[in-house]
Amino acid sequence: MIVGVKRGPEEIRSAPFNEAATVKKMKVDGEPSRVIHLGNIPPDTTPAEIINIGQPFGTVTNVLLLRHKNQAFLEMADVKAASMLVSRYANQSLQLRGRSVYAQFSNHQELKTDQPNAVLRTANDSNGATGESSGGENTILRVIIDNMICPVTLDVLNQIFSRYGPVLRIVTFTKNSSFQALIQYRTESEATAAKTALDGQNIYNSCCTLRIDFSKMTTLNVKYNNDKSRDYTNPTLPSGESGDSLTGSNQQHGLTGAPGLLGSPFSVALNAPLNGSGNAMPGLAGAMPLGVSTFSVPSNGQNQVSSVLLVSNLDEKKVNPDHLFTLFGMYGNVQRVKILYNKKDCALVQMADATQATTALTHLDKLHVFGKQIHVMYSKYHNVQMPRDGQPDADLTRDYTSSPLHRFRYAPSDTYPNAHPPTCVLHLSNLPPSATDENITQEFQKNGYKIEAVKFFQKDRKMALIQLPSVDNAVDALIEMHNFEMDGNNVKVSFSKSRI
Repeated sequence: MIVGVKRGPEEIRSAPFNEAATVKKMKVDGEPSRVIHLGNIPPDTTPAEIINIGQPFGTVTNVLLLRHKNQAFLEMADVKAASMLVSRYANQSLQLRGRSVYAQFSNHQELKTDQPNAVLRTANDSNGATGESSGGENTILRVIIDNMICPVTLDVLNQIFSRYGPVLRIVTFTKNSSFQALIQYRTESEATAAKTALDGQNIYNSCCTLRIDFSKMTTLNVKYNNDKSRDYTNPTLPSGESGDSLTGSNQQHGLTGAPGLLGSPFSVALNAPLNGSGNAMPGLAGAMPLGVSTFSVPSNGQNQVSSVLLVSNLDEKKVNPDHLFTLFGMYGNVQRVKILYNKKDCALVQMADATQATTALTHLDKLHVFGKQIHVMYSKYHNVQMPRDGQPDADLTRDYTSSPLHRFRYAPSDTYPNAHPPTCVLHLSNLPPSATDENITQEFQKNGYKIEAVKFFQKDRKMALIQLPSVDNAVDALIEMHNFEMDGNNVKVSFSKSRI
């Protein structure tokens, strides 16, 4: 049984998970403690999530959950580690499953459990066994990205971290729904500079917070150069299979499955650095508190990620600006498209902002369009210039800023929560009352697309799902059929996550 003790918002009455626990009472009012009280936690919080809050600051020695009271206690190995955690979140938001959690010192100096905490033991054993827990200064950084509501690619990480020295190797992976990376520099001083400057920074406004510590590994042995891993010292490596990136020596440490209990559930979600009055402070000038400032990703020597994408390996005989507007418009509002006059298999696509550009890049890079695998990357340009009248490339550049066909009419954040890769199932909307399985199939067959199945929505026959033989077929069909006319209605076509 728990001994009932109360101080302010703290209250301990029963152990909500199957451990008999007692709290050794030792009131030290107004003084730091290695026990931290967490309030306003979600009712379904797990011990592992509480442990993960403490691990970036030091060793966690005990944890106690009071789910029915929306409270938890976290015991650190020493007062210094606990003080770092409380100080970090004294003026910033600690987020857990979308809820703001407050952290303060407990009036207890120790949590004493009658039985070992199995989750805590597993976490500590994992950190020690893999060799991948936080270590001393090293050339390899371990990076965890919290609150990742915008996509983050390997190339984006390289653009960020190469500001502090040449990046030798990067390996990315996902563990416990947390996107993580190992990044190797040439020297410890470069790695230290990157950690000092970037730990706690947001890649994009209000999201994608970097949590950085040192790895205990001494080298990364990458065997494939692909979208999951990269050895910049050896560009001749094969592409292999994504996710199979490390050699056997690293696999022994469990790195292909991502080591340890590292998925941190907390994040700092601030729109911009704040001054004492709560107003936004411009830029990153000066030393900002960790986790407060908003970081802009560099791109090709520029100050921030470009909202312009370079698309290459297009079929120049088939692709026109309207096609790219339709395809990239699935992931944001396309402002301008320019097919390059001297290299017509390449184009510049300007999105409304960098977030939408990143979303489009993530889902469209290496996609097959009209039989050719396209490549998408950030452009060194930040705007697409319209040509002057009479220029030979005038017909190759289109401005869509005021187009009524934009899919996203509201905040840019509407573009990424539901963004997903292209699929073989298309969603049709604004269908006329006369629409049937047969005439929908005929409309697509007229343009050379085979429809395998049609399914109308039971509660709204203005919408239907159609299935094509492959994703490639669906991509081409969406590009050519979006906004097609059917009995006086302009039918909207988009990718669907549903299946027929």
